[in-house]
Amino acid sequence: MNALHQYLFDACRAARLGEPMPPVPGTHDVAVLRAARDRRRFERVVAGRRAGGGLRLRLRAALRRRRPSS
Repeated sequence: MNALHQYLFDACRAARLGEPMPPVPGTHDVAVLRAARDRRRFERVVAGRRAGGGLRLRLRAALRRRRPSS
């Protein structure tokens, strides 16, 4: 059973019992990703490391290494 099947079962049950409908699958995905990112940033700050920019710095360093010296 996938998330859509479970949603349909829950929606049918909620309609029968007069309860509020469950949220559609994927409704809160962006909020969950943001919360995970914020938690990771918080843990980095508590550990004494930079909170952000790590990916950009690594990409810049990789591009500098690949560039042929003239």
